Amino acid sequence: MRVLIAPDCFGGTLTAREAADAIATGWHEAKPDDVVVRRPLADGGPGFVDVLHAALGGDVQHTTVTSPLGTPVEARWLRHTHDGKRTAYVESAEACGLHLVPAELRAASCETATTRGVGELIAAAAADNDVIVVGLGGSGTTDGGAGMLAALADAAVELTDISLVAASDVENPLLGPHGAARTFGPQKGASPEAVERLEAKLAAMDVLRPVSDISGAGAAGGLGAALLTLGATVRSGAGLVRELTALDAAFDTADLVVTGEGSFDWQSLRGKLITAVAAGAADRAVPCIAIAGQVSVGRREMAAAGVQDAYSVSEHVGSVQKSIADARKSLVATARHVARQWSH
Repeated sequence: MRVLIAPDCFGGTLTAREAADAIATGWHEAKPDDVVVRRPLADGGPGFVDVLHAALGGDVQHTTVTSPLGTPVEARWLRHTHDGKRTAYVESAEACGLHLVPAELRAASCETATTRGVGELIAAAAADNDVIVVGLGGSGTTDGGAGMLAALADAAVELTDISLVAASDVENPLLGPHGAARTFGPQKGASPEAVERLEAKLAAMDVLRPVSDISGAGAAGGLGAALLTLGATVRSGAGLVRELTALDAAFDTADLVVTGEGSFDWQSLRGKLITAVAAGAADRAVPCIAIAGQVSVGRREMAAAGVQDAYSVSEHVGSVQKSIADARKSLVATARHVARQWSH
């Protein structure tokens, strides 16, 4: 059996490459005769630069920028040239990711965390590139991109001759029940009261009002909306990575596709990687299954997204705590179990 393994990262426990390796290991242990192809992916969030560097090559650049808490942090971006076009791939999570905010500080910092570092990354990339692609996702901020816009203004960065692309990991608008504050604020430490203050602050940003309803405006705490005001076009981060990693060619030779991420939930159905992978498999009538740290999507929603079945690592090993304690071992064991179910 030819098995394509194409996961996203698993939260803060495994990178996409580590997850792909763990699934492949478990699969091989159960079904050593199967042909396994690993294709780690990203949807604009954490791992965006690593995945594209592995697929495209290019030069990884290092820039010291401002973290969400205002302290210096080293961030990376990728420079790649193809057919004479110089493109910079910027991963916003490198500068404003939730992983840069210690868990014990999130409640206190959720209303002040800044995207200034993202603006500093874009300023560095603007010096000698024709296109800047900003991957959105995994942020620890909800400032509507105010920090980014301020950094670009302070550096007097001119973007008029640069094509700007926002590679979003979600389709959410800026405001409302599915917006940046109310959907993602609690994950970043915001209490119900803080969520409403963040919502009001975003609604009061006049510069964002014309783009607030556009799909992807709510990505990365409203960073998507701020990029739209700069003239960015929005693309599905998962779709872009699918294209750049030549994933479609891998689909063409697969008998089964295995994807996955840390949590397969309702947000996964709003433009995230699992749905993009499932769509590609469905186009070729290839079954697609998912392995995730936790699964909270019902079978009906799962089927509508093109996923035949999903397997929870935490359920397989007995608890969330056990699955996190040794994330690789838990994923290997789950993949071994899934292989026995699907490979004949």
